Amino acid sequence: MKLEENKERLLIIFTRNPKLGKCKTRLAAAIGDQAALDIYMILLRHTAEITKDLNCSKEVHYTEEPESNDLWDELIYSKHLQNGKDLGERMYNAFKTGFQKGYKKVIIIGSDIYDLSSEIIEKAFTELENSDYVIGPAADGGYYLLGMKSINKEIFTNKSWGTNSVLKDTLDDLRDKKVKLLQIKNDIDVYEDLKDIDVFQTFLTV
Repeated sequence: MKLEENKERLLIIFTRNPKLGKCKTRLAAAIGDQAALDIYMILLRHTAEITKDLNCSKEVHYTEEPESNDLWDELIYSKHLQNGKDLGERMYNAFKTGFQKGYKKVIIIGSDIYDLSSEIIEKAFTELENSDYVIGPAADGGYYLLGMKSINKEIFTNKSWGTNSVLKDTLDDLRDKKVKLLQIKNDIDVYEDLKDIDVFQTFLTV
């Protein structure tokens, strides 16, 4: 039986379809395509594990056509295709659709933060009680979590996605709003991001 939806809170998970040579390409440049894919599968399983029991509705948004019988249980997660020409437009469309469905608090996360936890996501939803926005800053100058209570197109436009200016530019857009910043986390994009994390040592050959 499908889990009952929480129409108050929506968690959107952005993910890449795990295909050899198609994910974690910057990491693959250092350790090879297969090791990069293996690491990405660990990150996906971790993200599923920390989100499956949260008290919210959950959507997984794929870069390519959603897959059945993968690690995202269709009794827990509804599956969608990302829509837009760049990351900003794809996130904007996901948020907009969430609010159109009637959700009051919408949070988006990626699927490559190994030290993200259920508690941090729950805290983010709680912080939206008294803040307009909640942001989880990433160590590389982006963000790993973004939450809001109403749609704002400005924060998804005129950004150099994938660069170290994204967080600063986003906060500039929100300087007149009440924003709660969570603790800084490190997403896994390049070799240096994972070389000191025990669970990944098996895959590191350089």
